[in-house]
Amino acid sequence: MISLIHTVLAFVVAISVLVVVHEFGHYWVARRMGVKVLRFSLGFGKPLWARRFGRDKTEWVIAAIPLGGYVKMLDEREAKVAKRDLTRAFNRQPISKRVAIVLAGPLFNFIFAILAYSILYMAGIDGLRPVVGQVTENSPAQLAGFHVGDELLSVDEYKIQSWEQRRLYLYEKALDRATVRITVRDKNRVTQERILDLSSLSAADVGAGLLERRIGLFPLLPEPEPVIGSLDEHGAAAQVGLKTGDRIVAVDGRPVFSWQALVAVISTHAEQVLLLQVERHGVTQEFRVTPQAVESGGQRIGRIGVGVQRPELPADMRVLIRETPFSALVEGIDTTWRMSALTLKMLAKMVMLEISTETISGPLTIAQYAGASAQLGFDRFIQFLAVVSISLGVLNLLPVPVLDGGHLLIYLIEGIQGKPLSETVLHWSQQIGFALLMALMALAFYNDFMRILR
Repeated sequence: MISLIHTVLAFVVAISVLVVVHEFGHYWVARRMGVKVLRFSLGFGKPLWARRFGRDKTEWVIAAIPLGGYVKMLDEREAKVAKRDLTRAFNRQPISKRVAIVLAGPLFNFIFAILAYSILYMAGIDGLRPVVGQVTENSPAQLAGFHVGDELLSVDEYKIQSWEQRRLYLYEKALDRATVRITVRDKNRVTQERILDLSSLSAADVGAGLLERRIGLFPLLPEPEPVIGSLDEHGAAAQVGLKTGDRIVAVDGRPVFSWQALVAVISTHAEQVLLLQVERHGVTQEFRVTPQAVESGGQRIGRIGVGVQRPELPADMRVLIRETPFSALVEGIDTTWRMSALTLKMLAKMVMLEISTETISGPLTIAQYAGASAQLGFDRFIQFLAVVSISLGVLNLLPVPVLDGGHLLIYLIEGIQGKPLSETVLHWSQQIGFALLMALMALAFYNDFMRILR
């Protein structure tokens, strides 16, 4: 229950921050362009709190449904406008001003992401030293000549300071099915160059596990011991009384010395009773557990619903990436640009049916990530906000009516033909845009529910 409340609060905070950023962009530029703003609303539906401030008595509202927001400007198409305020109506503004006001929302999302990344780089980002701990057989990494002990130094002249750094660059190159040059320092301290061919990868391979599961490079990590770090309350282990912190010392009388060995035994004994010898507070106990059968990678394996207790990283495996203010700003701009470009490319691949629509996430998945990132720390939560802010900026620029990009498209057509579109065209474009948006939301919710069920 506490975890659920934590997740909901993190989600509400995340959405509120990003909506305020986006809508404040519209508000700020509208005011600078001389347009009268009637309302700034955080959320939709019934107002929970409302106050009027400023020369124009703009109404500031916090509404009941915290899934968005809006800025309402003076507009003759929505209500009658007093003669003295006609010059301040949005619809009376030249195209250049309307474009600036509409563009400001997504632009502020990108600016927020740049500042967030820049602050993180200045404060310092903890990371894992980029040393190879495992190379998968017959993988692109093995074919490129990577070996255990290689320390990654750069990729195509971009320096690598941590295991997670430059992943966005690798995502881009994987989508292009390109070849990259990775400079390494091998375990003999000799600097060498590996040519990594990504042409065998598909767009569907691009994701969080690209480097490990698809390219075949795993980081050097201390081997986890067979100690339970987390429990699925509906799993077989929890049902028989196992607890977090329990150390599994043997299975069916055979000693177990590592988490990997434990997983190997359990996964090959689906729906078969196993006798676990468990050490708890210095006392050895026995539990009989039957691994549940699940499908994974086309195979039937056993699981008991336990998670590993990650060992603490030794100091020599940790790195801290900290940049000067200027370098941090450059990194922030570069990261935001690459993330934006990657989002657009992935959307294009989805339209071309190269990527499954199952990758589309809705509010439930975003809420889960919000809660998880908040639990990991303030810096992780800020990174999460930056990623979602970029996604909001990109999605709002798509040329779909009712989105900012749809308005920009209408203004472009208006500028080309020299007159506004007819009311009929505008009405039907809004209806079509709304239908497309609802269909996308329905798909996102469906994907969310399917992930939860799985």
